[in-house]
Amino acid sequence: MAELSTVARPYAKAAFDYARDQQALDVWSGWLVTLGRVVAVRDVEKLLTHPGLAAERKVALLLELAEIDIDEAARRFLDTLGEKGRLPALTAIAEQFERLRAELEKRVDVTVVSAYPLDDKQQNKLAGALKKRLNREISITTQVDSGLLGGVILRAGDTVIDGSVRGRLTRLSEALTA
Repeated sequence: MAELSTVARPYAKAAFDYARDQQALDVWSGWLVTLGRVVAVRDVEKLLTHPGLAAERKVALLLELAEIDIDEAARRFLDTLGEKGRLPALTAIAEQFERLRAELEKRVDVTVVSAYPLDDKQQNKLAGALKKRLNREISITTQVDSGLLGGVILRAGDTVIDGSVRGRLTRLSEALTA
């Protein structure tokens, strides 16, 4: 996993820089996310790593499966990935592209895991507090984990804030045994 992330980094940066300079972040984001989802399918990944298929054919099949139209620059980008055997990295490339875009737009995607569904008022209050603390626009996605006793777990990129009752009890137990 770390290797794929490392491989993806320069390609994501190059795609991002180009899309930013061309003022085409939305377009590139859209097709990268779509291609990343297609590549994530196990059978497609097998197809893309098959040594008997030429790089051009792999790119053509990928575009056919994704059912998207891309411009000439995007086609050259995919051709380069194909020639270098990097098409399987498209999912990681899309993820890193989105991180770069969020950083540029001073936006952060936050996943909130709670024991019960949060209503709009609770989500807005949480988004407001996070916006103030992180100084960024906040986009919240909620998940319900019935295994939580109470509280919430926040995930924003690499940062995790465990405010769940279980997390607090674990930290208390560790402090008492230390």
